[in-house]
Amino acid sequence: MALLDVLFCCLLAVWHCQPGLGLPLAPAGGQSPAPAVGQFWHVTDLHLDPTYHITDDHTKVCASSKGTNASNPGPFGDVMCDSPYYLILSAFDFIKNSGQEASFMIWTGDSPPHVPVHELSTDIVINVIANMTTTIRSLFPNLQVFPALGNHDYWPQDQLPTVTSKVYNAVANLWKPWLDEEAIHTLRKGGFYTQKVSTNLNLRIISLNTNLYYGPDVVTLNKTDPANQFEWLENTLNISQQNKEKVYIIAHIPMGYLPYSMSTTALREYYNERLVDIFRKYSTVIAGQFYGHTHRDSIMVLSDKTGSPINSLFVAPAVTPVKNALQKQTNNPGIRLFQYDPHDYKLLDMLQYYLNLTDANLKGESNWKLEYILTQTYNIEDLQPKSLYGLAKQFAILDSKKFIKYYNYFFVSYDNSVICNEKCKVFQICAITSLDHNSYVDCLKQYYMKHHL
Repeated sequence: MALLDVLFCCLLAVWHCQPGLGLPLAPAGGQSPAPAVGQFWHVTDLHLDPTYHITDDHTKVCASSKGTNASNPGPFGDVMCDSPYYLILSAFDFIKNSGQEASFMIWTGDSPPHVPVHELSTDIVINVIANMTTTIRSLFPNLQVFPALGNHDYWPQDQLPTVTSKVYNAVANLWKPWLDEEAIHTLRKGGFYTQKVSTNLNLRIISLNTNLYYGPDVVTLNKTDPANQFEWLENTLNISQQNKEKVYIIAHIPMGYLPYSMSTTALREYYNERLVDIFRKYSTVIAGQFYGHTHRDSIMVLSDKTGSPINSLFVAPAVTPVKNALQKQTNNPGIRLFQYDPHDYKLLDMLQYYLNLTDANLKGESNWKLEYILTQTYNIEDLQPKSLYGLAKQFAILDSKKFIKYYNYFFVSYDNSVICNEKCKVFQICAITSLDHNSYVDCLKQYYMKHHL
């Protein structure tokens, strides 16, 4: 980890003394008037690869390429590699100097790189998470941050336990400056927590450990309620309902179906159905859901049993640009800013920012840009379930120009020549509109019959 330490010390020193953006955790004086629009950042899937370095031997640029030739390595990374520290710092530096005032940040997991199990250890994983935590805290000393654990934030990867562990204890200690005692307690116990955004806001964050429901996690096989998280979630939502709070759900692995393969839930199907039931029951309490994991940019809409849209879900693209040797497409690095109504916490809009990795490496400087503003790009009113559901119906129209845009943004403008054929489009649209088994099967039948796929 020597390279990581060198990068950390040298680069952090450059930014360390700049004033952090964001509203303070506690107001310095009297009550200031509520802003017309509230804002918060969402970053995910940093996947730091501390081994990344420029060398003539392109098989040895980074451990995360697993011996594959790096395609065009530069200071900000390569599509065969996970993030160099320089890329991650450029993302946070952009946030810091964007001029956007945000009341908090959500950070939905996965700090370590994609490397074979034997190349990591519990201590290395903790060290990487610690470095990312220290980086964020140093650059944003006054910003409230709500993290969630990812499936790579553990060793061995994916095997997150149902009881306390060295990693759970470590992140509880690392994230103490951001979280209260009750949140720290459940984080130590099962890797999840809840906390109000601030004492004077009626908005609560629920950070779920959905990694417990992930297919590769053998620890939770045949368990009906790993770590009693379902019971805890229902109790928490029930209390929020009684207290007339609104809730943002954050987690790493999303619920619903993957948009790039047929009939595949991101979580085990049993757990997915449980989450659907709980979120339907408390849909009036939940004002938004935010995930990472897929590295792609996508939306979902949860509907009730009658088919009426009741909840909006957003999967944010990764900061890492990594792909494997067999994949044609990957994503440019992305970060996003949400806007909400500070009176009822309804989601109003989303600004997606990205870095053109090829261009950044060519010029030797990072030029993060606004990729799109969701309401303006798609000509919709807001980010409410009804608006997003209506948009999905427009996507379904033959030769929909809006869907062509959506599919380009799915890869964070990595390659605008890519085409989504009819079969691909069916998987995308059914993943947006149909989050439970029955509605997904019905959606596939509808489009298969329509398009004779």
